[in-house]
Amino acid sequence: MITLHNVSKVYYPKVVALKDVSFTIKPGEFVSVVGQSGTGKTTVVKLLIAEERASAGRIEIGGWDITRIRHGEVPILRRQIGVVFQDLKLLPTMTAQENIAFALQVVGAPPQRIREVVPQVLKIVGLEDKADRYPIQLSGGEAQRVVIARALVHRPKIFIADEPTGNLDALNTREIMDILTKINSFGTTVVLVTHNRDVVNQLRRRVITLDHGEVISDQENGKYLL
Repeated sequence: MITLHNVSKVYYPKVVALKDVSFTIKPGEFVSVVGQSGTGKTTVVKLLIAEERASAGRIEIGGWDITRIRHGEVPILRRQIGVVFQDLKLLPTMTAQENIAFALQVVGAPPQRIREVVPQVLKIVGLEDKADRYPIQLSGGEAQRVVIARALVHRPKIFIADEPTGNLDALNTREIMDILTKINSFGTTVVLVTHNRDVVNQLRRRVITLDHGEVISDQENGKYLL
C-alpha cells in the first residue's frame, strides 16, 4: 500500500512542485501517474524513494511512515522498490549480466544467490541470449530491459518506472509495456510515470493526472486527456 496524505513539496525559494497531493495505491495495482513536464510527476518518484523529503504531509509505504525516514533506513526502503529512470545508468565496461549482478554485489549478496537471480531476471525481460553483450552492443530497448532486470533483483514489492519509454520507438515501447504488465501479473505494484498519452490509453488501467503540482483526476480504467 502506498499512501500520500496531503503531501506538498516546495523547492527554494518558492517553487511549488506538489501541492496538497493525496492518493492511495493498493497492493498489486498498476497505476499511471501522468501530466505534462513540470507537473510534479518525477517529484512524486523522488519522494517515494526518499531521494527528496516532503515539505508537508505524510507518505506511507506498506504501513511505514517514510516522511522522516532516517538516512540509514533509506537502503532498506529502496530494496523494496524497484526503480527505472529514462537515464539508463548502465556501466559501459560491464556486460548485461555483470550490470545486473553488480546491484546484488553492492549489498553483499552471496555468490550463489547472484548466480541464481541473474538468469531469472534476464529471462523475465527476454534477454537470456544477450547476457554477455555490453551496453554499446544493445539496442535502446534491450538496454532498457537490462535496467528493468537490474531493478528486479531484490524482488521488490513496488516497481516504479519513470518515463521508461521516453527514448524508444513504438515497437520497443510496446515490448517494455508488455514487460511491465508481466511484472504486475506477479503481484508487484507497478507505478508508471509518463507523459506518453498513447501508452496510458492502451493500458486501460487507473490513471492519476497531475497539473501544476495538484491531482486533477483519478480514474479507474482512465485515459490521459491533457
